[in-house]
Amino acid sequence: MEGYEAAQRLVIRREEALRREFIDDLLHGRRDVGTLAERAERFGLRLVGAHIVAIAEAEQPFFDGGPVSRHVEASLLSRFGVRDILIATKEGLLVCVSSGYVKGVSEAFGSFVQEMMKDDASLRIGVGRAHHGPGGVVRSFEEARNVVSFARRLQLPDRMLHASDLLVLQVLLRDNAAISELVETVLGPLRAAKGGPNALLETLFAYFATGAVATLTAGRLHIGVRTVTYRLQRIRELTGYDLNNPIQRHALETATLGARLLGWPDETIMTGTRLPAP
Repeated sequence: MEGYEAAQRLVIRREEALRREFIDDLLHGRRDVGTLAERAERFGLRLVGAHIVAIAEAEQPFFDGGPVSRHVEASLLSRFGVRDILIATKEGLLVCVSSGYVKGVSEAFGSFVQEMMKDDASLRIGVGRAHHGPGGVVRSFEEARNVVSFARRLQLPDRMLHASDLLVLQVLLRDNAAISELVETVLGPLRAAKGGPNALLETLFAYFATGAVATLTAGRLHIGVRTVTYRLQRIRELTGYDLNNPIQRHALETATLGARLLGWPDETIMTGTRLPAP
């Protein structure tokens, strides 16, 4: 009896090790594609067609066998079946890989995670786009991670975001030199403000985030409307950019987004250098 139980434990540990190795290879694009496809069948995935990856991130890392992981996996498999859906953890993230032809999996994943973590303000859920083949899984996974990173850096209020909705940010980051130069050219004069540029930059970000409504901006920043108006006037004086001019306003808004993504002005920007990894 003891020998039988020991053999069972050995088999379980071996299966867990094989599953962990497969997940690492799948999400990082390692190993031969043909071998990866064969191994995927063992874990309920068929690496043909397109796949979508959704991830959940929170201050407390997720782990295999945890209450959230078990609840989300059981709920998804109960609703959609055991084929073409894989729930795993990777570097503290909860990951859902699903076939592109099974509709609604990512949305259900987000709902089940939020159901378990509704009181956790740190929760962010990112959904990549559908991409084909084993390499598509890696690409969708990276997109989902970038979405979560953008949401955290830009302090976006939505808990669940899709990569397709944030493509403009990918475009901004594609040309490192251009966005760095834009931020420094447009916002650099704010360094001359008394106390530094941070208060003015925060006002700009809140102003654009609230639809350019001064009263909402004041409420978000917990300051008076007159203070907001004064700061916007000061920004115009220092930068020369007028928020009433559509082209200049667009330049200010793009530069403000770029500054958040770059960590400006806390991180020094040098034209031509690589941006911090999302």
